[in-house]
Amino acid sequence: MKKLYQQLKEYKPYNRQEDADKALMLEFMERNPDALLRSNKAAHFAATAWVVNKDRTKVLMVYHNIYKSWAWSGGHADGESDLEAVARREIAEETGLTGLKPLCDGIFAINVLTVERHIKKGRPVASHLHLDVEYLFEADDSLPLRVKEDENSAVSWVNIADINSAVTEEKMKPVYALLVEKAKKY
Repeated sequence: MKKLYQQLKEYKPYNRQEDADKALMLEFMERNPDALLRSNKAAHFAATAWVVNKDRTKVLMVYHNIYKSWAWSGGHADGESDLEAVARREIAEETGLTGLKPLCDGIFAINVLTVERHIKKGRPVASHLHLDVEYLFEADDSLPLRVKEDENSAVSWVNIADINSAVTEEKMKPVYALLVEKAKKY
């Protein structure tokens, strides 16, 4: 966890929201040795991947079964402090895509996100926070994709211009808009 803490400490926030989220993440890590585990019911770390095609015109998204919306791919740290490896693993598990090319060195973006209460695999999950660390990758949009049926019902390359209309989870639209903006620099 020390390496992740140091990476976050060195991360240069893109805006005031990321500055606030960074402060919360660092403080949470200092006070919660279980910050990488889902057993911390208040908050825990997650990793996601913003995967763009070579032309930067599309982003890889999954249709999330719980949220009933197109979303980025990612998952819980589950004790793993190498969150880039977590993001890569989640992309492979949820879409079948491997061979991702990192477009930036280290962390691309951060967000503290509210996860609303829901049912997962027949069990209730209480509302909590995801301390989300995001990574930027490029992938070949002609490679075959596959669905991970217990988590998503579709996988597709979504035109960046169509993200707002594809995403039905309103709270995520500004998050994705910022990622689109930031990715233009790569």
